[in-house]
Amino acid sequence: MWIYEKRLQFPVKITQTNPRYARLIISQYGGPDGELSASMRYLAQRYTMPVKEVGGLLTDIGTEELAHMEMICAMVCQLTKNLTTEQAKAEGFDAYYIDHTKGLWPQAAGGIPFNTCEFQSKGDAFADLTENLAAEQKARTVYDNLLRMIPDPEIQAPLQFLRTREIVHFQRFGEALEMVKDRMDSRNFYYFNPEFDRTTSGNLTGESAQV
Repeated sequence: MWIYEKRLQFPVKITQTNPRYARLIISQYGGPDGELSASMRYLAQRYTMPVKEVGGLLTDIGTEELAHMEMICAMVCQLTKNLTTEQAKAEGFDAYYIDHTKGLWPQAAGGIPFNTCEFQSKGDAFADLTENLAAEQKARTVYDNLLRMIPDPEIQAPLQFLRTREIVHFQRFGEALEMVKDRMDSRNFYYFNPEFDRTTSGNLTGESAQV
């Protein structure tokens, strides 16, 4: 059970309507590397994570990603708050407007709708944590791209905050991967161990067998 604190993790105060920017930023809601898929990924993976402390970390970061999703939705909402149909047509927001008016709906910047194929939960600690490391770097790249495309300081401030959190999450998942390696039998993950490979397969494969 969670306790909901009724404020954003970082303030979002956008005063100018801009549907073109909204169309870009919404990708971090429902795009392949967005906050929705991140929160679902981590909150699902925690159930099969064998190391309790890492399961707790997945819960913490998965919950924070929900807060980040809330920030992205607030940004899109504020960017379209006073939207006119003329602005929607002029800025390429008309197709979205036809389907959703100004309602929040998860899609990528290119218009591709969110689907559950965009997040992974394998039930293998090493596969899941490696996936998470890549996911955080991809999300950081998206924020880099948004910051390059959007010069407005009212928008850049929350985007920079979110980018920083992706870097922190990447660091925490790196620490978690090392913790799992220390706690679990080394034969259960892929790495080069000549001695182990000699005893299990009779030759040097450079890859551990799964046991």
